[in-house]
Amino acid sequence: MPLVPANQPQLIRSCQKDEFYQNNLTNNANELVHTFAGSRRWLQCRKEIELLSDLTYYVLTTLSGYQTLGEEYVSIIQVDPSKRRIPSRMRRTALIFFHTFVPYLMDKVLICVENELEAEAPQTSRTWNPLSHVRFWIQRAVGILTESQRKSLIPLVFALQQGITLLYRLHVAVFYISGAFYHIGKRAAGVSYLRVGNVSGDDPRISNGYRLLGALSLLQLGVTLTLQFNNLKQRQRARQEWKQHRNLLPSRQVSESSSRSSRCILCLEERRNTTCTPCGHLFCWECITEWCNTKTECPLCREKFQPHRLVYLRSYK
Repeated sequence: MPLVPANQPQLIRSCQKDEFYQNNLTNNANELVHTFAGSRRWLQCRKEIELLSDLTYYVLTTLSGYQTLGEEYVSIIQVDPSKRRIPSRMRRTALIFFHTFVPYLMDKVLICVENELEAEAPQTSRTWNPLSHVRFWIQRAVGILTESQRKSLIPLVFALQQGITLLYRLHVAVFYISGAFYHIGKRAAGVSYLRVGNVSGDDPRISNGYRLLGALSLLQLGVTLTLQFNNLKQRQRARQEWKQHRNLLPSRQVSESSSRSSRCILCLEERRNTTCTPCGHLFCWECITEWCNTKTECPLCREKFQPHRLVYLRSYK
């Protein structure tokens, strides 16, 4: 049976199908944990739930030597760089590691570094988690830095977070042009695709259309990069204004107001980046946006709303 490389529409459609089933698995797991463990515990382990759901999906398919549901839907198979054999178990394990573990670890480490740099006092965590040793190492590394060094590193961490997102977009644009490796993890593991059956020639207009889309994506990426620099400056200015405004209040008044009204009911901690829902309730930006990924309603009054109606309150006291 003749085998030819899979084209862009097949790879994209396969990815969409896989994401559909992964999201269903993740949503069911989130609903289960939220029901039995409560909102606070769910918010603390939502990333781990997503990781375990993805691992379950890929262990039952890729690691076991089967096609994923998306690959089966479009009739494509994984091959190693020789394009004559299916990937070995070691290569498939590396693919799952790069595709699931690496994004999770990078996200967790960068968030931990950002929180430690922004904290005015060392933070201690009483709960054990898989990254406890990494957090302890980061705390020791940040503890030896001076205040000025911490302030100078905060923009670098934020720029690195944004740079990872831009790297993903750049990789997708390159995929539109070249037609190979839709995911960075598959490029790192050297896993590509061949299609089985229906090997008739591709319409050149489709390939040209994707190349044009890739060029437009690169242009948009350049504009976005310029805007990100401006957003970085605005964010730093907002942080400075908030710190100056907070320092105007007496310490006793700050502690009393924080204990009474400045706590987020989702994480039960002092609100960071206060955000208002259309019904007027206040939460952390991170908490309410994660909540909206599962339920588009207010956690307090259950009023339905769309996530784009959330209002970020800059310099809110």
